[in-house]
Amino acid sequence: MNQPAARRGSAAWALVITSVAGFMAALDNLVVTTALPSIREDLGGALHDLEWTVSAYTLTFAVLLMFGAALGDRFGRRRLFGIGLAVFTGASAAAALAPGIDALIVARAVQGVGAAIMMPLTLTLLTAAVPAAKRGMAFGIWGAVNGLAVAAGPLIGGTLTEHISWQWIFWLNVPLGLALLPLARLRLSESYGTGARLDAVGTLLASGGLFGIVYGLIRGPIDGWTSATVLTGLIAGGALIGGFVRHGIRGKAPMLPMRLFRDRAFSGINAASLLMFLGMFGSIFLLSQYMQGVLGYSPTEAGLRMLPWTGMPMLVAPLAGLLSDRIGGRPVVAAGLALQAIGLAWFAVVVTPDVSYAVQLPALIVSGVGMALYFAPAANLVMSSVRPSEQGIASGANNALREVGGALGVAVMASIFAAQGGYGSPQQFVNGLEPALWVGAGMVALGAAASLFIPGRGSARPPADAPEKTPEDRRLATV
Repeated sequence: MNQPAARRGSAAWALVITSVAGFMAALDNLVVTTALPSIREDLGGALHDLEWTVSAYTLTFAVLLMFGAALGDRFGRRRLFGIGLAVFTGASAAAALAPGIDALIVARAVQGVGAAIMMPLTLTLLTAAVPAAKRGMAFGIWGAVNGLAVAAGPLIGGTLTEHISWQWIFWLNVPLGLALLPLARLRLSESYGTGARLDAVGTLLASGGLFGIVYGLIRGPIDGWTSATVLTGLIAGGALIGGFVRHGIRGKAPMLPMRLFRDRAFSGINAASLLMFLGMFGSIFLLSQYMQGVLGYSPTEAGLRMLPWTGMPMLVAPLAGLLSDRIGGRPVVAAGLALQAIGLAWFAVVVTPDVSYAVQLPALIVSGVGMALYFAPAANLVMSSVRPSEQGIASGANNALREVGGALGVAVMASIFAAQGGYGSPQQFVNGLEPALWVGAGMVALGAAASLFIPGRGSARPPADAPEKTPEDRRLATV
């Protein structure tokens, strides 16, 4: 019997639909960075408002990502993918129409909700549609498209901002989303997961805790670090994160089982990922404003000049992947994070109110090569650190922690910038930027140190598909 026409070519259609959706979600992580000066000029707002235009998206994306994947497994992946896509598209239109900075921040938060539902389901839908023999190629194309979104984000944002208006960085999503919605309905097959219990408690604890911490970090330079609002946010946020960890240890079906962190490979690569994104996101947030506000580049010029950093993974990642196959992922990740830290420190050394681009370029290239060396083997290290049945949880956790690192990076480094400098003059901006970059470099260097805890290729490890030991097995092993 022939397949219905709507289902013919479903593998190719699934690749197109999921790749474009992933591109949209990944693009909105960095597309806003080169538009920040124009948004500030148009809508007003202080440094903390600009922080929230970035962090509102990354924070909701991070804390709801695993919950979104679980919703899809339970209620239908195609159905939830469509809902997430609709929410993301509608929120993009709301961001473009925002009359003020507060409305923009709210729209960005809702965008993050849509992305958190949509993004994790792209891979599960693609896996279900593509035959096993062709999945490697399909995943490679999907990953390349997402990498292109990260690389092109600052450039696309700068070009649209300069030649049309900053609102078009959000309008861009609307026709794409409206085109994908009927295609997803017609060309994707419905699939379900295990129907595991949703972890609403874990989601609330993680969401509340991270919001409290980020809120405290953002408001600290404004209200004072000893003010009641800041202390409440930091203390309550820390307590809720502690509750999330306890829930992950003792809960019946937690969204993130803490037992996974007993594995050195899993804990090492996730710590490295969080610290990498903390240093990288915070640096890009400030450097994109520095290039425009201090050095006088247009938004397009700023985006182009950042390509040696953000675009380098497109060139180096394939070579880094081959290298990791030969010598193992740990040394490649460690070298990549070390180079990223050196690049940020290099920028901190040369940054002045009138530095030439030729002086900046080596720091950008070194950072870009470092980013590429990290990205290539990181996903494989995450997936190989757990059993196949837990790879969905592991991937979701790693993506969530990277987004958390990005939100914390913007908050931490902007707080340092505000304490040491500001927007008053080019020199004042540099006074705040330099120590922030040193902190970013230090965080990424700590990530490099964390990656060294990952077991080497020759270390004895149980096979990934080995059955998990029961409590009785563990008891007998200690006798």
